[in-house]
Amino acid sequence: INQFLKSEADYAPLITRLTIAIVMWPHGAQLLLGWFDGFGFEATMNYFTSTAGLPWVVGLMVILIQFFGAVFIATGTLTRFWALAMFIIGVGMIFSGHKEHGFFMNWFGNQQGEGYEFHLLLLGLCASLLISGSGKWGVDRLILKGTRKLSSL
Repeated sequence: INQFLKSEADYAPLITRLTIAIVMWPHGAQLLLGWFDGFGFEATMNYFTSTAGLPWVVGLMVILIQFFGAVFIATGTLTRFWALAMFIIGVGMIFSGHKEHGFFMNWFGNQQGEGYEFHLLLLGLCASLLISGSGKWGVDRLILKGTRKLSSL
């Protein structure tokens, strides 16, 4: 568990964490709560299971990871776990609905859907956190300090 929580007190992972959270939490809020012009939980689950053909547990995990995972990443709590979960979701999004539309997002409305460039950025940010850990002001560092104090008793 020490290797899982270990992180240097660097600012770069903090910036990476906050970037992921600022971008992904509103997406999660769209899916879960219907905020920011989203459809909310019931309609999103219906889309995931009926239109996209995903198993309900996968749809549920996508919603929960985007919403709660972004919060945990923002606070630096179990950062590597949530970054891995977000990374897996990013790969899933690329292969389940964006790869066929090419690389670029649909900036000019001339494609049938969105490309995967946004998701690739998410993958890079999450991979960075998998390597670095939470960085400065992360709860992971506090947890690790606490486990070290307990183990020295």
